[in-house]
Amino acid sequence: MTTATTHTPPMLTPMSTLVTDPIMQVRNLKTYFPVRKGILRRTVGHVKAVDGISFDVPRGKTIGLVGESGCGKTTAARTILRLIPPTAGQVCFQGIDLFRLPNSQMRRMRRHLQVIFQDPVGSLNPRMTVGSIVSEPLKVHGVARGAELAERVARLLRRVGLSPDHVNRYPHEFSGGQRQRIGIARALALEPELIICDEPVSALDVSIQSQILNLLDDLQEELGLSYAFIAHNLAVVEHFCDVVAVMYLGKIVELASAPELYGNPKHPYTIALLSAAPRPEPNRKRARIIPGGEVPSPISPPSGCPYHPRCHMAKPECKTVVPTLDPKQGEPGHVAACIVTT
Repeated sequence: MTTATTHTPPMLTPMSTLVTDPIMQVRNLKTYFPVRKGILRRTVGHVKAVDGISFDVPRGKTIGLVGESGCGKTTAARTILRLIPPTAGQVCFQGIDLFRLPNSQMRRMRRHLQVIFQDPVGSLNPRMTVGSIVSEPLKVHGVARGAELAERVARLLRRVGLSPDHVNRYPHEFSGGQRQRIGIARALALEPELIICDEPVSALDVSIQSQILNLLDDLQEELGLSYAFIAHNLAVVEHFCDVVAVMYLGKIVELASAPELYGNPKHPYTIALLSAAPRPEPNRKRARIIPGGEVPSPISPPSGCPYHPRCHMAKPECKTVVPTLDPKQGEPGHVAACIVTT
């Protein structure tokens, strides 16, 4: 693929010592949606769905984005892929700034960036056969035709645990887990380097979740894939991800390796999340930390630390001081946006 040299940005400063060889770097990403009122539909505010997040995706490994529903995880993923226009920020994939690419070059770049959607039913066209769904990316990008196309589709279906005989069936003839396997085959069709997994197992039964996670793990080991894994199941993230970023109200509030974050959480929000996660230890009592109040509106976030109205460790200065996720603060490879714990 040919790209113009004018789109190559300067080397970005690493977010931390966690990722020494990033395949993608996200810096100060913002996605705001206008709020309009009145007959003239004037803009009176903005929903700050993603509000200045920065992180690195490690090459050949997995970064997890976790947080409550509505914290901006999926919006961030769709913005990175340019499915939603960004408000500000920079996303560099292998040294190329995706937001500066014209549409024609971004179309070619999509061969290297793919996505697995959360809903295995809604993400598949019910009027297309499995063969048509999996082969569509290959046709659009002119990768294969005729007998070669049929062979590649059959190989992809076998790779995700489906039979090549299923090519003429429709999505409604499959279970939820099988549908997600079809979605994975479609994502693999163009041999991408990075796949964004948008809660790929949250709609599946627990037994099927483990099968899909094992499949993704095997594919990563075999093909050297990099994953950005979005989830709210903390147990899944702990065992599947190498690096974890915790999001709250459109911001990343803590970033660390999975063992470090789960073993030594720093931010009060992370501590509260982990205290609510179920553990297979029914006889062991744990103190549950319940955040106070409701999640603030992203239209009018609180001043200072966005979490301070609900925080069990808040101090008076938290109402005015805006904490930053500074790699120079805290422990090497573990940063938290909190003035109390860092």
